[in-house]
Amino acid sequence: MKITRVETFLVPPRWLFCRVETDDGVVGWGEPVVEGRAEVVRAAVDVLAEYLIGRDPLRIQDHWQVLSKGGFYRGGPVLSSAVAGIDQALWDIAGKAYGAPVHALLGGPVRDRVRVYAWVGGDEPVRLTDEITAQVEAGFTAVKMNAAGRTSPIATAAETAAVVARVAAAREALGPERDVAVDLHGRFGAAGARRVLHAIEPLHPLFVEEPLLPEQGHLLAGLVGATSVPIATGERLYGRAEFLPALAAGIAVAQPDLSHAGGISEVHRIAALAETYGAQLAPHCPLGPIALAASLQIAFCTSNFLIQEQSRGIHYNKDADLLSYVVDTDPFRFVDGQALRTGLPGLGITVDETAVRAADRTGHAWRNPVWRHPDGSFAEW
Repeated sequence: MKITRVETFLVPPRWLFCRVETDDGVVGWGEPVVEGRAEVVRAAVDVLAEYLIGRDPLRIQDHWQVLSKGGFYRGGPVLSSAVAGIDQALWDIAGKAYGAPVHALLGGPVRDRVRVYAWVGGDEPVRLTDEITAQVEAGFTAVKMNAAGRTSPIATAAETAAVVARVAAAREALGPERDVAVDLHGRFGAAGARRVLHAIEPLHPLFVEEPLLPEQGHLLAGLVGATSVPIATGERLYGRAEFLPALAAGIAVAQPDLSHAGGISEVHRIAALAETYGAQLAPHCPLGPIALAASLQIAFCTSNFLIQEQSRGIHYNKDADLLSYVVDTDPFRFVDGQALRTGLPGLGITVDETAVRAADRTGHAWRNPVWRHPDGSFAEW
């Protein structure tokens, strides 16, 4: 079996898909993307594809090594995301070639169902209670919310109080048997985050995500030591080397993204590394169906897995949704807030290639907002 073609598709609302074709007709799909920089990742995939054409797709680990390390300059979100999508597609091919789901190739399942959470906003909290109630009625047992919108360099008393009020409203709507995760998005800085964490401790969040920006990882240990709230981070960390200091600092939850952190191969290794530090895995995934399918394959075979993010109904998905590009939606049917394990080969989904090619003709140019403080200076989004 040889790789004969690698294609990419820029599909709304903000995704990039990758299709890897072999000479015997087996096709694998991946999702290599940096949100807001999809065109740049597309170019990176094109460059990496030069190496892959004519090679055996089943040599996944060897290809990962060469694609990640074969260039003198390595790392960063663009390269690791390009590798991630290709890696997903190669695992998809392997599963189809062997007639087995990816989680079986990685050692077999450790669970039959995967708990997932729904996203409910929070930076604009007007409809927060209604959104949470709707998700509870849909069967979800956990939600995640943004803690705040634009935040001052050192959060004001009013900004801190608003976070507490939002989390309190979420806790009231959820009751004590369900969970709320809170995303700070790196907007508060160390001082503001410490205040917020102390204030919301009694509300028992499942975890607080990205209390610090990734470049402030040297401050994580102090923050972890100052609170009983489980700290989560990792959506902007792209490999084991970057996760190591965060895990050593004592984070409770590692959040690698299957479309950013080197794909299935590297996230499987990150999960094992996290286990040695007693940390749980909660893959980041506000993305499309291929990324979620890859995440679920990891979840089914990872003992220290906690919970899975997914993008059904998320505010980014205005032009298309999680189910828009798959033929069979059943793998993404959540029962009582859980995804059920199937024995379908590869990533366990069938991509609607006709819909993908049609969407690529339109494409997209999604960019994240650029926020500014009242004085005109840059603000973290």
